[in-house]
Amino acid sequence: MNTVIEFRHVKKAYGEDVVIPDLNLTIEEGEFVTIVGTSGGGKTTALKMINGLQEPTSGDVLVNGKNVRERDLIALRRSIGYAIQGSVLFPHMTVEENISYVPSLLNKRNKAKTKRAVEKWMKIVGLDASMKERYPSELSGGQQQRVGIARALAASPEILLMDEPFGAVDAITRGQLQDELKRIHKETGITVLFVTHDIEEAMKLGTKVLVMDRGEIQQYGRPEELTEHPANDFVRRLVNSSGYDHGMRA
Repeated sequence: MNTVIEFRHVKKAYGEDVVIPDLNLTIEEGEFVTIVGTSGGGKTTALKMINGLQEPTSGDVLVNGKNVRERDLIALRRSIGYAIQGSVLFPHMTVEENISYVPSLLNKRNKAKTKRAVEKWMKIVGLDASMKERYPSELSGGQQQRVGIARALAASPEILLMDEPFGAVDAITRGQLQDELKRIHKETGITVLFVTHDIEEAMKLGTKVLVMDRGEIQQYGRPEELTEHPANDFVRRLVNSSGYDHGMRA
């Protein structure tokens, strides 16, 4: 398998406050990596270094073998899907305009290609075509989140970064969105990095789970590895708090 993302001795500090002391991590193509751990533990910071929203204090982040420091950040961000909590849609744009924003920039004059991308991803995330002309204020929280996911995927990125994307929706909608995302990952083979504070969500979605605490990796492995062979007491307590069992992944 090809390495898609690599952290090499990455440190991130804000003055005297060291958020990530020394992160070394390799993520293979097609993995769905869920990142879980304590608040302020470096999860979101690590995610944002992949698309250049944060820069390492020292060390290197590589995407497809190229150092993020040396990349055109605008082009990089257009090639990486990004979805965050609450979806943060453009309020003055319709559903169609929100989803087509990046594809329009990439496809330039090929409006038919962009239109097909919008229709394809609306269908995949479970949005009816009749919603295309609606504005975000006319949608439920779950519908807004689906638009956010469709927008992140509409440019057909190889990598999708998600930062607690389902944190603002109710439990039933959250479960539906989780199922949709698992299906999308299975169908597309896209590499996903998904930050969550919910260990149950992390274990359900991830092909691999990255457990972080104070900017350090506590364990990185398949969900069943965490349950059967927790690396330390921190991981054991986290997994035990979830009530997770292997049957949840079916």
